[in-house]
Amino acid sequence: MAFHALRPLTTTAARASVPAFTASRSFHASRRALVKVGDTLPNLECLCEASPGNKVNLLDEFKSTKGLVIGVPAAFSGACSQQHVPGYIKHPKTKEILGMGGKVVVVSVNDAFVMNAWHEQMDPVKDSGIRFLGDPTGEFTRTLDLGFDAPAIFGGMRGKRYALVIEDGKVKEAHVEPDNTGTNVSLAEKVLG
Repeated sequence: MAFHALRPLTTTAARASVPAFTASRSFHASRRALVKVGDTLPNLECLCEASPGNKVNLLDEFKSTKGLVIGVPAAFSGACSQQHVPGYIKHPKTKEILGMGGKVVVVSVNDAFVMNAWHEQMDPVKDSGIRFLGDPTGEFTRTLDLGFDAPAIFGGMRGKRYALVIEDGKVKEAHVEPDNTGTNVSLAEKVLG
């Protein structure tokens, strides 16, 4: 078998057979900006409720309603279990939102089984109306640019702590913790008053 070294294309005919790059590209060199007011929720069926086969698309869920998407770094973690989520479970405006047909969901980069177990711990009778959704691959979180790497604490990529006020599938307010895990801007009393 003969070995032929690759040589640069030198003839006009040879160069014409190579596709040229065009000015329009399907990717961006700059980083996507953090989720902001006016953004539409991603049209993704990657979140899971109670089991991996029960997929949820939040754009469909919020298409013609109001509500909240509450993001937490990890199920069962201290601030998430003791302060962030309980604040929404107990807040009277949460019940108001749900009573008017709105939706309130908690999202974390965890699998559906972990989120379901956490839901059972946080709301054993499941009378709050709040739903707990796992983002097992982190696709939803990355699409909103709300992920951060925390291998030493959480083992890998996790979601920032946040609360998004949603109206008709669009972000009306975005309360994202600047340090990823703090509890300064995303707690129920700050978001709901």
